[in-house]
Amino acid sequence: MAHHKLETPLTEDAVRALRLEDTVSITGIIFGIRDATQIRIFDQGIAPPCDLSGGVCLHTAPGVRKLADGRYEKLSIGTTTSTRMDRFTEPLMEQYGVRAIVGKGGLLAGSVRAMQRLGGVYLAITGGAAALETLQIEEITDVWWEDLMPECLWRFRVRDFGPLIVAIDAHGNSLFDRVKAEAAARIREFSFD
Repeated sequence: MAHHKLETPLTEDAVRALRLEDTVSITGIIFGIRDATQIRIFDQGIAPPCDLSGGVCLHTAPGVRKLADGRYEKLSIGTTTSTRMDRFTEPLMEQYGVRAIVGKGGLLAGSVRAMQRLGGVYLAITGGAAALETLQIEEITDVWWEDLMPECLWRFRVRDFGPLIVAIDAHGNSLFDRVKAEAAARIREFSFD
């Protein structure tokens, strides 16, 4: 297990160097996305208004306040559960070059295979860590599709965002699958046959 300090945009080589249970901190740009954003991109066929190549996408719908000058002030930027957005993982990577998803709760087998094939990772963050996340986001630099508020497409500038745990790596390994298998094995030990 190693710690990696990464800067965005991420390269495929940098992502493939990460192993399950390594930790990561990120400096640079992270894009905030959620259900409505991805529905617009994939179900409605509207391309993102920014370049996501090498990008890190955070599953979030942040709490913000709009200032008089039109910028947004961060109030609370936490992470939401990823599983319900699983169907968007492969196309985000394949069509737009996204390299990492940050979320909680994990992704399903199809996303694990896509990350292995395309060179992506799922970085888990501890649920309830919104206060820490908010501090590590230095600025909201851009927001698109404000009609989807708060599920807009956000661009955040971050410094040492993390620590994040490599919960799905680019080699087909999933921490979530490992934990499920270990739990099932322990349950079998307590069989009442």
